[in-house]
Amino acid sequence: MTRQEAQQLFDSLTTGYSLRRHGRTVELVMEALAEHFNEDTETYAITGLLHDADYEKHPEQHPQVIVDILREMGESTIAHAIAGHYTKWNIPRDSLLDKCIVAADEITGFIVAAALIRPTKIEGMKVKSVMKKFKTKTFAASVDREECRKGAELIGWDLRQLVEFIIPILQEHAEELDLLSN
Repeated sequence: MTRQEAQQLFDSLTTGYSLRRHGRTVELVMEALAEHFNEDTETYAITGLLHDADYEKHPEQHPQVIVDILREMGESTIAHAIAGHYTKWNIPRDSLLDKCIVAADEITGFIVAAALIRPTKIEGMKVKSVMKKFKTKTFAASVDREECRKGAELIGWDLRQLVEFIIPILQEHAEELDLLSN
């Protein structure tokens, strides 16, 4: 599967702005993780983009719909990573790809949420401010904090290191992601 094919699939399943931005942010983080670990950037990016592609139209069946589509297309590696992108689903995470999607998903969404409430959004965001918000259970309450920690651990990092890795990626793409101050 090419990135263009992945984008077409994503676009056919996901129309909401927030979920589209989330897919793109996780795509960017996954691509950067692939570069960091000397892995295939296209496979990682596609996995990030498509991990929640079915959530909007099929929330009760998520992620099985996208997993089935990918398996039918012969994309078993990406399908497996997406099938296990939440640790409570008890899918074995055998590869670094499987681990990185867990690491990228929840915490990237959390960082975006933290940026959106700041007057300067992602500009000048510091790890310390994200970690402070992380301790506030009522902020972005739907983000599973334990999942964020487990994701970092899966790739051998602590949560602070992962946040420190992600912030500059989002800053670099701030305009595209609508994370610049007004």
